[in-house]
Amino acid sequence: MPKFKQEYIFGTRAVIEAIRQEKEIDKVMFLAGAREGELTRQLFALAREREIPCQYVPEELFRPFAGRNHQGVLASVSPIAYQDIRDIVDRVIAAGERPLVLLLDRVTDVRNLGGIARAAECAGAHAIVIPSRNSAKISSDAIKTSAGALYHLPVCREQNLKRVVRDLLHKGLRVYAAHEKGDKLYTGVPMTDGCAIILGSEDTGIADDLLRLSHERVRVPLLGKIESLNVTSAAAVLLYEAVRQRAGC
Repeated sequence: MPKFKQEYIFGTRAVIEAIRQEKEIDKVMFLAGAREGELTRQLFALAREREIPCQYVPEELFRPFAGRNHQGVLASVSPIAYQDIRDIVDRVIAAGERPLVLLLDRVTDVRNLGGIARAAECAGAHAIVIPSRNSAKISSDAIKTSAGALYHLPVCREQNLKRVVRDLLHKGLRVYAAHEKGDKLYTGVPMTDGCAIILGSEDTGIADDLLRLSHERVRVPLLGKIESLNVTSAAAVLLYEAVRQRAGC
């Protein structure tokens, strides 16, 4: 697995130019309390247009870069290239394959993100979709936990998961939401055709608007005393049910 090295871009003009050149920016950070000029406002507008998260951060986060002329602006560069889920699904369908996609709603733990990516890549999933906000970052911990899967599995970062689900429904995919109080067992829904599986965070679950768009809420039976599975474990169970059904087992 290639060694992970986080890359940063410093300075307002440099970050603007990086965005214009379509460099993969994870997040733009602004020094809290710094004076905002016209150039800063241009950067905000450009980042919003490209759906890049922006955040005000305290001075402590800029201290490791004190020797750089950062001008109160710092952008972290993603180690992977994000892709468009619609393009991926179209290519998969055109190739005569059945799309298998995961959507992660507010999964913020990097180890869960890495573990899910590892399971998804092993199960032959075609992509995972994460929101541009309230999601774990593609970091060294995520890549390590994924055993390098994040370098191979397409990751799609989207501003609006609700819009993504509607697009996938329009393309003919069935959408299932993993929910502990689901109406059906995960083995009781068809996954032989194209499908997308939504997984939520362990504390807040899946947003209501995404649940309403889903064809079914599916659950994994819990026979012990613990109330829920870790989201990584749930992802692996659901993915391999799709593998089992598609193999005709």
